[in-house]
Amino acid sequence: MLTISHEPNYIYVAVAGELTVHDFREFENDVLYELRFHGAVNLLFDLTEMLGYTLDMAIEEIRFTRAHRRDFQRVAVVANDQWITWSAWLNQLLSDAEIEVFTDVEGAQAWLNESAASAAA
Repeated sequence: MLTISHEPNYIYVAVAGELTVHDFREFENDVLYELRFHGAVNLLFDLTEMLGYTLDMAIEEIRFTRAHRRDFQRVAVVANDQWITWSAWLNQLLSDAEIEVFTDVEGAQAWLNESAASAAA
């Protein structure tokens, strides 16, 4: 299950259970809308409740990341699983975004809001 909310400085995406290609396409549509009307995007992925993902979703993620490698400024990933941390590190190879992994949502939010504050200054 996927929950998406548009916050003032980022898109918040929380995953519970298994992430499927259907879920990822929902995420893509939200991000493409944001890109079209607001430009570069910051993302916060809360993956602490994610149990896994499907292979077709992983392939779609790689395709999407490569196609939009310059469209993201900062990506915060909240995870407590070493494999997810490793995956975030690999995504840095496919994207120009700053990617950081956090153990709590509050730290990720602070990092994203810091980016917005420095951009406004």
